[in-house]
Amino acid sequence: MSGTLAGGRLSGLQRLRELIREGGGLLAGLLDPDGSDPSAGGGPGPAELAAGGPRAQGRPEEYELLVEAIYEGYLLHYGTPRVLRAPEADLRLLAGDRLYAIGLARLVGLGDTAAVAELADTITLSALANGAEDPVLADAVWQAGALAVGWGSDDAHRRAKRMVLEGNAAALDAMRTSVRGLSAPR
Repeated sequence: MSGTLAGGRLSGLQRLRELIREGGGLLAGLLDPDGSDPSAGGGPGPAELAAGGPRAQGRPEEYELLVEAIYEGYLLHYGTPRVLRAPEADLRLLAGDRLYAIGLARLVGLGDTAAVAELADTITLSALANGAEDPVLADAVWQAGALAVGWGSDDAHRRAKRMVLEGNAAALDAMRTSVRGLSAPR
């Protein structure tokens, strides 16, 4: 099974599939049986980045699952989703919003309000980047946001977020710089 990692542990994406299947309803009807699982290579995605940090200690699988849900919601809005297939744009938006809500509700259940705020910012700033037709910036926002969930934020990251919000031309470099600072052990 492509979603099974070494040691028999399911990837966050596979666990998201299971969560959607168990929930039934419209989302379960949109599950793509041929969906991709990027855990086979290409470096860690946002969910793995968030789950790998000290803020997720003791609950890395839960953080990985909830970030997978939120990121899949984002991909339904702006990219190529890995788990769900929605044939119509309106349905993609509704399914994406539902996945945002599932992930954020799970995060609220953990009591991690700082991560809720960080992921809300990530959703907003990546939407702004996509609206400006800058998918490279949107990817950098997601990487930095995921790291901030797992490792905590700092002044450089907050400054980079303000720059994205303001449409500053140097926002991409600032976001990439913040990634280097957030991923360093503290």
